[in-house]
Amino acid sequence: MKKTLKYTLIFFIALGAVLSTALATFKSSVSVPWRQLVGGVKTTEKEVTGRLTAADGYSVQLFAGDVPGARWLTVTRNGDIIVSQPKHGKVSLLLQDKDGDGRSDGQKTLIDNLQRPHGLLLHDGWLYIAESDAVGRVPFDHSDGRLAGRYQRIIENLEDDGHWTKTIDMSPEGWLFLSSGSSCNVCIEKDPRRATIMRMKPNGDDFEIYATGLRNSVGFDWSPKDGGLYATDNGRDWLGDNLPPDELNLIRKDQFYGWPYAYGDRVPDPDLGVDASPEIQQKIADSIPPVYEFRAHNAPLGIKFLRSVEQPKEYRHAALVALHGSWNRSVKDGYKVVSLHWGDDGEIQQRDFLWGFLSNDRQTVYGRPVAIAEDKLGNIYISDDYAGAVYRVSQGPPRQAVLTTQQPQLQKTSTANALSIDAEVVQLGAQLYQSNDCAHCHQAQFPLRNLSAKYTAQTLADYFDAPTPPMPNYNFTAVQKKALAHYLLSQESSL
Repeated sequence: MKKTLKYTLIFFIALGAVLSTALATFKSSVSVPWRQLVGGVKTTEKEVTGRLTAADGYSVQLFAGDVPGARWLTVTRNGDIIVSQPKHGKVSLLLQDKDGDGRSDGQKTLIDNLQRPHGLLLHDGWLYIAESDAVGRVPFDHSDGRLAGRYQRIIENLEDDGHWTKTIDMSPEGWLFLSSGSSCNVCIEKDPRRATIMRMKPNGDDFEIYATGLRNSVGFDWSPKDGGLYATDNGRDWLGDNLPPDELNLIRKDQFYGWPYAYGDRVPDPDLGVDASPEIQQKIADSIPPVYEFRAHNAPLGIKFLRSVEQPKEYRHAALVALHGSWNRSVKDGYKVVSLHWGDDGEIQQRDFLWGFLSNDRQTVYGRPVAIAEDKLGNIYISDDYAGAVYRVSQGPPRQAVLTTQQPQLQKTSTANALSIDAEVVQLGAQLYQSNDCAHCHQAQFPLRNLSAKYTAQTLADYFDAPTPPMPNYNFTAVQKKALAHYLLSQESSL
C-alpha cells in the first residue's frame, strides 16, 4: 500500500512539473487581446482623436462607433458604407456624412440571419456577400441604399471550420474571386478548396481553384499600377515570436505558395517540410516566395490600393494594409495600418499610416483594424472588430459639424480637371455614343445637363454599371465606361 502511494505521489509531482513547464511555455508565447473574447471594447470620438495618429497630411475621425464586430467594407455609389458583422450574422448600411461633421448620419440593417457574412462586393447592380459556407447576391439600389430583391446563394457547401472567413472581389476582367483559409494551423487539407484563392463567373458558373498553398489570405486587391493581384497571408503559429513572417504574395494562376510545407522564401516547415519526401522537397523548390514579408504574427488582413485622384501623389497607387495584431507572441505587435510603396525597381517600402491601437508599453489594445475602403473623394474608411467601429481618414484637419439646416451642395468637379486625366479616350466615347444611338433619347426626352456638377469622370463611368431605367445596361467594359463618361463631360455644353 505504501509503495502504491509512493508511486502515485511521484506521478503527480512529475505531472505537475510537466504542466507547469507547459503553462510557462504557453504564457511566454501568447499575449492575447482577451477582451475580444467578450465583445471587445467601446470607443468614442474623444478617444479616437486622442489615441490614433494618421500619416502626415491626414486626420482620423470616428465615422461610426456602434458597429459590433465590424469587418469588411464597401462603398456605394451614393457614398454610403456597407459593413459586414459576421458574429451578428448581418450586413449593415452606414449612411453617408451629409452634414459635414465627419460622422455617419445613421445606420440600418440591410440583411440578417446569414451564416457569418464577411466579404462584400458591389457589382453590376448586385450586392455580393461571402458567408462562411456560401456566396450569395441580392439586387441593390444605390439611389436609396436598399435591397431591391431576394437574396440568392450562387455557391454553397463551403467548409467553414478553422479559418472560416471568406473574402470576395471582382477582377478587372470580370471574374469573381474568393479566398478561403485553412482548417488548421498546419496540416494537409482534405478539401482542395481550403487554403486557396478561387474564381468564378459573376453568376457562380465556371468555379475553379486559382492558386494554392495560401494559409489564410483574408485580403486581396489588384494594383492599378501593374495590374497584379496581391494578397496578404497569415503565417502559421507556435514557432516563436519571430517566425514565420506573414506575407504579401503576387498571385498567379495555377501557382503554389508554400503552405503547409514551407513558409517565407521556401523555408521548410518543421512539421511537414523538414525531412520531407523528394516529391515534397521539389514542391517546396517550385513554390512561389512572397514579394514582401511582414513581421511574424502581425496578421495582415485587408489590403486596398488607393485609386482616387484626390490622394497625394506619394500615396496614389500605394496599398494600405490592416495589421490586425498578434496573439501568438510574448509581446504584442502589429495593431496598425501601414502603407506599402513600390519603388521603380520593384522594391516595397512599408510606412506607418494609422497607429495608436496599441499602448506604448504594448500591453493594452484599443482596437484591431480589419478592412479598408476608399470613396471617390479620397476618404479612407477602416473597420475595427475590437472596438466595433469604422474610422474615416481624410486629408486635412478633422471636420467639424456644419450648423445649418440646408443640405450641403454636391462638390463640383470641373470638366477640364476631370478630363485632364485621360483626354485621349474622348474619341472612343463619341463612337460609343453614336453607335448605340444615345442621342435618340438624350437630345429630346432626357437631355443631359449639369453633369459636371453631379459627377466626376469616375462616378459617371460607375453609373453605367446600373443605369436608371429606361436606359439599358449595355455591359460596357471598364475602358468603354471611362471613354463614354469623358465624352459626355466634354460635350455637355452642346447637348
